[in-house]
Amino acid sequence: MAWVESLQKAINYMEEHLLEEITIDDIANQANASTFHFQRTFSVLTDVSVGEYLRRRRLTLAAEELAKTNAKIIELAYKYGYDTPEAFAKAFRKQHGVTPSEARKGIGKLKSYNRLMIQVNLKGVEPMKYSIVKKDAFQIVGIKREFSYANGENLVGIPKFWDEVNANGTDDELFKVNNGPVNGVLGVCVDNGSTRPQQMDYWIAAAHDGDVPDKFEKLEIPASKWAVFEVHGPMPDAMQKVWKQIFSEWFPSSGYQHAGTPELEVYPNEDAFSPDSYSEIWIPVK
Repeated sequence: MAWVESLQKAINYMEEHLLEEITIDDIANQANASTFHFQRTFSVLTDVSVGEYLRRRRLTLAAEELAKTNAKIIELAYKYGYDTPEAFAKAFRKQHGVTPSEARKGIGKLKSYNRLMIQVNLKGVEPMKYSIVKKDAFQIVGIKREFSYANGENLVGIPKFWDEVNANGTDDELFKVNNGPVNGVLGVCVDNGSTRPQQMDYWIAAAHDGDVPDKFEKLEIPASKWAVFEVHGPMPDAMQKVWKQIFSEWFPSSGYQHAGTPELEVYPNEDAFSPDSYSEIWIPVK
């Protein structure tokens, strides 16, 4: 349960410093995790980035203070981290649907985002099917893009990246060169935080033995012990559901820890949107 306690400690730190300038690095340090893996875990469990959580909580508190006090709107703007009243008003309207002035007059309804408390199910209602396998290092070939995970850019950009690959036929080319130890087209997250802060590479690739085909790049996946989880059902909901189960149920109760190397999402050559679709999540563990 130390993993859960560390995550809650980081959330408590965010809450205690909402009115200060804090970075994702500061927050991840509270959980004794790398910035990349903390942001990854947080977004899987909550469906929002750390930056979005902070914005929602600050604007929730700003709305409460607006309703209960006579504080000037410009004072609240600066207090909750906005450089100008105009920037504050724009963000406020985006969350609450009304301007600060309208909210003060009682016009409209305000949207409240409450403080997060992590709850973990040690025994999931639905069983998780997984296996532990060991594999030597292997090569993947494909295409990659760099995304920032500071403000959740990766959460928006990666689905668009997949749309492009599916539309232009690159996925078909990857299935054709897939002759390595993992069957299917892969989605692979690689942390670049040590050299490019808060940046990650996302690969759409395939395991491939041999020379790198034209137009593709290569990456070596290190030898690992893998927890391989079955995913049944249409994308993207089925995949998101299993990711949540892994972080909220399996990791806290399994005794395993994330090894810190790239994770794989594995998509066989079939209709990903079919109710009978099968795919896998591969997580390096130790």
